[in-house]
Amino acid sequence: MVTIQQLREKISNLANQANHLLAEKGDQPWTAEEQGKFDNFATEIAAAKASIANIEKMRELDADKYFENAAGQQQQQHNQAGDTTIGNLAAVALYMRFGNNVTPEQAVAIRNAMSTTTPGEGGYTVPAEVAAKVIEKLKAFGGMREAATIISTETGHAMNFPTSDGTAEVGEIVAENAGATLGEITFGTTGLPVYKYSSKKIALPLELIQDSAIDVIAFVVSRLATRIARIQNQHYTVGTGTNQPLGIIPAATVGKVGATGSTLTVAYGDLVDVKHSVNRAYRGNAKWMMNDQSVAAVSKIVDTVGRPIWVPAVTEGAPDLLLGKPIITNDDVPVMAANAKSIAFGDFSQYTIRDVANSTTMRRFDDSAFALAGQVGFCGWMRSGGNLLDTAAVRLYQNSAT
Repeated sequence: MVTIQQLREKISNLANQANHLLAEKGDQPWTAEEQGKFDNFATEIAAAKASIANIEKMRELDADKYFENAAGQQQQQHNQAGDTTIGNLAAVALYMRFGNNVTPEQAVAIRNAMSTTTPGEGGYTVPAEVAAKVIEKLKAFGGMREAATIISTETGHAMNFPTSDGTAEVGEIVAENAGATLGEITFGTTGLPVYKYSSKKIALPLELIQDSAIDVIAFVVSRLATRIARIQNQHYTVGTGTNQPLGIIPAATVGKVGATGSTLTVAYGDLVDVKHSVNRAYRGNAKWMMNDQSVAAVSKIVDTVGRPIWVPAVTEGAPDLLLGKPIITNDDVPVMAANAKSIAFGDFSQYTIRDVANSTTMRRFDDSAFALAGQVGFCGWMRSGGNLLDTAAVRLYQNSAT
C-alpha cells in the first residue's frame, strides 16, 4: 500500500516537472501537446493530494479501532517514585478514566487541575496543557484559522469594533497661507459576539477508558476538538450571522459575476477581474480561498498565450499559487454551481476570530443512558466567534445563474 510519504514525494516530483516546463517555455506560446503535458501533471498532483486526504480520513474513521488496540505508555499517576504529587495531565486523565470514583488525594488533584465552579453550565475548565491541545486541533481543520487574525479575550462580553474604509480618500495641495479643506471620515461599527460551541456527546466503552495503555487524553480531546473545529470553520466560512458567526463568504462583496454559461466554470479573465477588484492596499497580503474541487478547476486554466496560471508548490507545506498569489483550500467554501459564491480573494487577516480565554471545558457523563450500555459519555465546549471587520479587504467570484 502506498504511504503518505510516497505520495508527498510524488507530488514534489510532479511539481518540479511542472515548474520546469513553465520556466522552459517562458513567454512563448504553448502547444496543445505541452498544455496536455502540464494538465497531466496537474491531474496527477490533484489525485495524489486526494489520496493523502483519503488515507487521513480512513485513519480518523479507524480511530476507534486504534483506540482499542493501541499500545502506549501507562499513564503516570506519580511524577517519580515516592512522590505523591499528581500533575495536571495525570489529574485530567484520572477524571476521564474514573470520574468521581477516585481517592480523596486524587479528588483534590482533579479539583486543583480543573475548575469546578460551573459544572452544570458546561463542564469543567481544562488546564492550559489540555487547552493548548484543543487549539492545535482547531488550527488543523478547515482554512479560516490558517488565514484569519485570532484574538483572545478574558470574557465573552459584547464587543464592537470601529470600521472605516479609507481606500478612496486622498489628500490635497493647498496654497500658501490657505487652510486645508475638511475630509470627513465615515465610521461604522461591527460586532464580534461569541457563541458557545459544543462537540456533542460521544460514548466510549468503559473498559477502554480505564485501560492504562490508552492515551485517554489524546483520544478524547482529539475527537471533541475535531468536531468543534469543523463546525467553527463552517460558520467562519458561510455562517449566516444569525445565532452564529457571520462567515467571510456572506460578509464579503462580489467582485465579479461569471458570464452566462459559467455555472460550473471560471474564466481566466474573471479571475483577473476578481483579483483587481480588491484595492491594492489589501493585495500585498492577499490570498485565494476556494473548495478543493475549485482548485482542480483553476489548475487547468491558461492565460491568453496558453500559459498555465496555476503553479504547484514544490516544497511540502507551501501553498500552490494562482496568478502569483497563494491558495488556501477550504472545503466549506461552496463548490461551483448556479449563483454560487465559489472563490474568494483578498486579505483574510481582516477576518477576526475571537476566542474566550479559559472557556475550553469538558465533562464526563456516567448517567444511566451511558451506564446501562457499559459506556462513558464525554462532551466538550468552547466559546468563540468571528466576523469580517473590513469588508473592503475581500472580494468574491460568483458563478452565473444559468
